[in-house]
Amino acid sequence: MVRGSPIPPLLRRKIVQQYQNGVTQHKIAKTFKLSSSTVHIIIKRFRECGTIAVRKGQGRKTLLDACDLRALKRHCTSNRNATVKEITEWAQEYFQKASSVNTIHRAIRHCQLKLYSAKRKPFLSKLHKLRRLHWARSHLKWSVAKWTTVLWSDESRFEVLYGILGRHVIRTREDKENPSCCQRSVQNPASLMVRGCMSACGMGSLHVWKGTINAENYVQVLEQHMLPSRHHLFQGPCIFQQDNARPHSAAITTSWLRRRRIRVLKWPACSPDLSPIENIWRIIKRKVRQRRSKTIEQLEACIRLEWESIPKHF
Repeated sequence: MVRGSPIPPLLRRKIVQQYQNGVTQHKIAKTFKLSSSTVHIIIKRFRECGTIAVRKGQGRKTLLDACDLRALKRHCTSNRNATVKEITEWAQEYFQKASSVNTIHRAIRHCQLKLYSAKRKPFLSKLHKLRRLHWARSHLKWSVAKWTTVLWSDESRFEVLYGILGRHVIRTREDKENPSCCQRSVQNPASLMVRGCMSACGMGSLHVWKGTINAENYVQVLEQHMLPSRHHLFQGPCIFQQDNARPHSAAITTSWLRRRRIRVLKWPACSPDLSPIENIWRIIKRKVRQRRSKTIEQLEACIRLEWESIPKHF
């Protein structure tokens, strides 16, 4: 046993069993490689109290007491982006105690806190939140039948993947510089922009292009892809959903939609999470990543294949 470490309960029970079987304390200590005094204390505790549990209050006291831990937790929750080193420097000054980074790290875990990768989410101002709330309340009483008349549309960016996937790799300590264990990064990787639409009746048409898109090009996309999808998916009138990107809200786009008598669903800013098509992009990106496309052509073929494989009643 390591000097100063507590004796496990299982080992304590074995010591007591040996003692009850008539084995001497010296022999027990030799068998379990413990000091005679340690064995004597365990047996004495059992004889006097009838228990093998460690007496309350024994062992080294923690550096930070309950009050300190509450103060540490308040500091961590009010400074969520601070590093453990920065928190340690604060703790040394605040508690006036010589605490190491490891000590503070253990204390943070004791407070049921853990370091996670921050989830990426769009910034929402107070006005954005109010408009989202108003939108939710105004559509609260929509029936399922009415939601099925919505044609959801969105665009997403896909990149050709280089190197290994993900941040983590299984390797030995010596494989640190092994090329197969490195995540290679490329400046301005080849990519495609993809725009698609869907409804409760199934998937619509998919448009793929390189680079950016302006209002004139966007109107062409609507003409060539959105209208055919609308006629294919709906027997009667439908409601078209799009976000508030500049090409979507441009005068030429709104004028075209008005001429075509297409009803547009009013959409709150910075609200991609409200659209169900975001789930489709997530699924397709995960499957495309697994295929590891190395060229633009392969990437486009994979995207189209996964888009067409989405079941009708997803």
